[in-house]
Amino acid sequence: MEAWIQQGDVVLFQGDSITDAGRNRDKSDDLGKGYALMAAAQFSALYPEKQATFINRGISGNRVVDLQQRWQQDCIDLKPNVVSIYIGINDTWRRYDRNDPTSTEQFAEGYRKLLRETVAATGARLVLIEPFLLPVPEDRKRWREDLDPKITVVRELAVEFGARLVCLDGLFAQASTRASAAFWAPDGVHPSPGGHALIAKAWLQTVGALNS
Repeated sequence: MEAWIQQGDVVLFQGDSITDAGRNRDKSDDLGKGYALMAAAQFSALYPEKQATFINRGISGNRVVDLQQRWQQDCIDLKPNVVSIYIGINDTWRRYDRNDPTSTEQFAEGYRKLLRETVAATGARLVLIEPFLLPVPEDRKRWREDLDPKITVVRELAVEFGARLVCLDGLFAQASTRASAAFWAPDGVHPSPGGHALIAKAWLQTVGALNS
């Protein structure tokens, strides 16, 4: 399969803590310790001739509204050719830990605006990563009523904008039949190293850089 990422492309990873993965903010080229690093490293090893540049601007705790506030500086100004966005779990989580919900409609409207602005300003190709959730601890199950409609929004936006879609929710559910859910995400949200590797593999497959 021909890799979708092209010669000399600038690839931007955006999102929350799962993308952030402990990156050093003082080093603009630091990719963190998670799936962004793993995907970039594997792509670079598989396609060194493409000389792609990978940037991580994920920030822990972010929701769609936070991305909107920093999008000019942390996306548009970077002139990316590919923009990969992984957002949504905090838009659900804040409803349950801070009584600060984001409605499905607000999530969809904000996300759509981000994508429109990105395409208009950069012409970048898009990769959307849907959020996932595992029942660790058990109370995470009740989050489903909030998260599931947001996952649907991400899938619909991928169709609307012709984006590549990384389907994680089913992937992690399937993986949890092979090892416990806690093995993949100890708190049901943040991936373990194995979980990050699972995301990286799915991302690479989605952009055509790795066969199934």
